[in-house]
Amino acid sequence: MSLAVGAGPSSSNMDNDEKKTPHEGEEEEENEDESSLHLGPQRTLKEQLEKDKDDESLRKWKEQLLGSVDINNIGETLEPEVKFLSVAIVAPDREDIVLAIPEDGKPDGLWFTLKEASHYRLKFTFQVSNNIVSGLRYTNTVWKTGVKVYSTKEMIGTFSPQLEPYTHEMPEETAPSGFLARGSYTAKSKFLDDDNKCYLEINYTFNIKKDWASAE
Repeated sequence: MSLAVGAGPSSSNMDNDEKKTPHEGEEEEENEDESSLHLGPQRTLKEQLEKDKDDESLRKWKEQLLGSVDINNIGETLEPEVKFLSVAIVAPDREDIVLAIPEDGKPDGLWFTLKEASHYRLKFTFQVSNNIVSGLRYTNTVWKTGVKVYSTKEMIGTFSPQLEPYTHEMPEETAPSGFLARGSYTAKSKFLDDDNKCYLEINYTFNIKKDWASAE
């Protein structure tokens, strides 16, 4: 099971041989090389577009690479800005569970409840401004009673700045089931680029139960 923000462990993926305390050692998973595409020497995106603007072949190449970049959303700084607007759990035959993202990345109390054996997808909505973000990905690590039971990382992609938010939906996953799978979990999720710059870190708790939480 791979829940990007709230990954629960499947019985086949439980890593019971690793008994690390929460948040110990997961950073090593973020240091692997990621393939990325670079536009050359580091410049603001506005400088990138202005450079060699009279060169027809370079102009067409950049247009193909950047797509329909909104000039009004291009900043004068080198660093891209990525703001996550929402995270949703999408499951068949029910309304999406839209999770509010607190500014400090620490939801109060239980963040959500996941039904055991349910099929679901994660959907991220985020906005990119100032410059291209290259190799955006998320990492997720889950613990139960202080034991690390699952970790994963997934690529989201490379995105140019635009006014309209991006929506990215992950492949379908299946929640674990059974007596041992049910209960409370703690987790840490991060969204990073290929330079390991972290745009969002969320530390939270969630439950796996026999059924979805009742809507209030």
